[in-house]
Amino acid sequence: MAAAMAAAMLSHANDFRINVTEHAAETALEHHLGMTCDPVEGYVQIPCIGRNAMSAVKAYTAYIITASIQHALHRVDLDVTIEAMAQTGRDLPCKYKETAEGGLAACLNIC
Repeated sequence: MAAAMAAAMLSHANDFRINVTEHAAETALEHHLGMTCDPVEGYVQIPCIGRNAMSAVKAYTAYIITASIQHALHRVDLDVTIEAMAQTGRDLPCKYKETAEGGLAACLNIC
């Protein structure tokens, strides 16, 4: 979500219209769908904090993309993306929700 907010902020701060600002947020957010956060040895820094740093780059990239394209070509809006993310969260097994029971944390314990 941080990437979406940052992308929207960059667009708004550079005086783009609301449709560009919304598109920037959607572009950044859609690339987080399906990602898990699985703390390694109890440390949320791995990979969650690092993912937030990468989100800053993603936010800037989303802003650059949306600032330079024809918005009539944009097919997915922010509300649809947020709903998809909410549904993904509801469908995601609990072991991938910051429990250290799945994903990278589980692999390090058994691999």
